[in-house]
Amino acid sequence: MSSDRVIDFYERGARDWVGDRGREKLFIENAWLDRFCALAKSGGTILDLGCGPGKPMAAYLIAQGFDVLGVDSSPTMIALARGNFPDRQWLVADMRTLALGRRLDGVLAWDSFFHLNHDDQRRMFPIFRDHAAHGAPLMFTSGPQHGEAMGNLYGEPIYHASLAPDDYRSLLAANGFAVAAERMEDPDCGGHSVWLARRRQEVEERA
Repeated sequence: MSSDRVIDFYERGARDWVGDRGREKLFIENAWLDRFCALAKSGGTILDLGCGPGKPMAAYLIAQGFDVLGVDSSPTMIALARGNFPDRQWLVADMRTLALGRRLDGVLAWDSFFHLNHDDQRRMFPIFRDHAAHGAPLMFTSGPQHGEAMGNLYGEPIYHASLAPDDYRSLLAANGFAVAAERMEDPDCGGHSVWLARRRQEVEERA
């Protein structure tokens, strides 16, 4: 499976994914989300890229008093999110071509960005920049080193990719972000490799 087929995979398996996630007894992402929230403007709007059905990540942010604008390429996932939180904004869109024309108070791409191939990942950093207000946090998950990997979910292969950590640091810096925290294969978060950065306050607007 290539990265381009991940969209179809999640569309077909949306309800299975939601059922499995709902049966998980432990929410392991909360410590990183708390770090993210601490850097975001209180009560601000968070852009959730690859939001899925709005649970559990967006639900956690909403419970902390944030508004959420969710984006997912799966119409079924977005329909579920609208059912879960009808008073929030949910958009069917591809993060790789996103152009909302506004900056938000935080950008989250948890377990979504790492389905993109290497070139698409590199092209995402200007998109992150263009949607992040000055001082806003950005958090995403990656792999621990440069490479590609095929996972397996519901009996189907699913694509993942990662750049090298130094490449992420360079891309973040080039687009006006400073790394606030990083942890490769965090044992307290199910082995996730997590990046938390913040858009620099002094960055000049680009033409």
